[in-house]
Amino acid sequence: MRKAIAPRPPSFASLVQQFFTEYLVTQRAVSPRTVACYRDALMLFLDFSSQRLKRAATSLKLNDIQPDLILAFLDHLERERHNAVRSRNLRLTALRAFLKFAGRRDVASLHVVERALAVPMKRFERPMLGFLTREEMLAVLGQPGETWTSQRDHLLLAMLYNTGARVSEIIGVRVTDVVLDGGACVHLHGKGRKQRSVPLWHTTVTEVRAWLRLNPALRGEEPLLPNREGHAMSRSNVVQRLELAVARATNQAPSIVKKRISPHIIRHTTAMHLLQSGVPFNVIALWLGHESTTTTHRYVEADLAMKEKALARLEAPDTMIRRFKAPDLLMRFLQTL
Repeated sequence: MRKAIAPRPPSFASLVQQFFTEYLVTQRAVSPRTVACYRDALMLFLDFSSQRLKRAATSLKLNDIQPDLILAFLDHLERERHNAVRSRNLRLTALRAFLKFAGRRDVASLHVVERALAVPMKRFERPMLGFLTREEMLAVLGQPGETWTSQRDHLLLAMLYNTGARVSEIIGVRVTDVVLDGGACVHLHGKGRKQRSVPLWHTTVTEVRAWLRLNPALRGEEPLLPNREGHAMSRSNVVQRLELAVARATNQAPSIVKKRISPHIIRHTTAMHLLQSGVPFNVIALWLGHESTTTTHRYVEADLAMKEKALARLEAPDTMIRRFKAPDLLMRFLQTL
């Protein structure tokens, strides 16, 4: 009787191909941006490993991916490529995702994968979240001008502030995503292809209505905030328009000169203003599209004004707290127990 022939384990190169084409794209359906992030991380790791092991990337094996190789790669990222700890950890996240996938496909190498997965993330001090005061945000918003570009830019900034949306979410908003009647809201397409609905303030609804009256051709699947060619604005275009708004606002709010203001700072600002208005942080988490309220909790930590108010409530009272003395009847009762 012939012995059963064990299946041949997949090659390292085929595992990499399957990880991207089958797992990330087909099974998990991640965004093209996530695919690009994982691709860049693996390309950096394979290039480093090839030079260190003096072998072509196609001839590498899972057994070659030892903890010391991964640690050397991470050290290389920080020392020679000058990556921040956050970037270093993101590269490690991508590598871990690949190793978990490879371990499921090549069970014989599972022990190697488990050792490699033991390489820890590096702890780092998170910088204090930056945000604008209400006065600074109003200065950046300004007033819409008479030109088409000025009115579009004002609506762009108003939508960013109202929704706390990421740039990719706001430039992806189509006319059909905006609901103006009844419970006014906008449907955002967020990270990981997740969708959420964010309520629109009355002032934002009024401005959207005015914008659509000015542009009757905008309807259905057309982008709500197009460029001159009618296409959706690019990320760099949004950053540029915000920079122009900030430059104009410096006369009204000189304090913003010292601040680095990006679209993500507007997102932080929305969260902080909601928090300071008494909105529960679990609601803010839904508003911003956070998967975990742990991320939202950072805004609580960053709100120094709230800390000062809490500290004021904890100040020692002027009156001395006297020791409790029980009345005689109570003392007699206790003595009978």
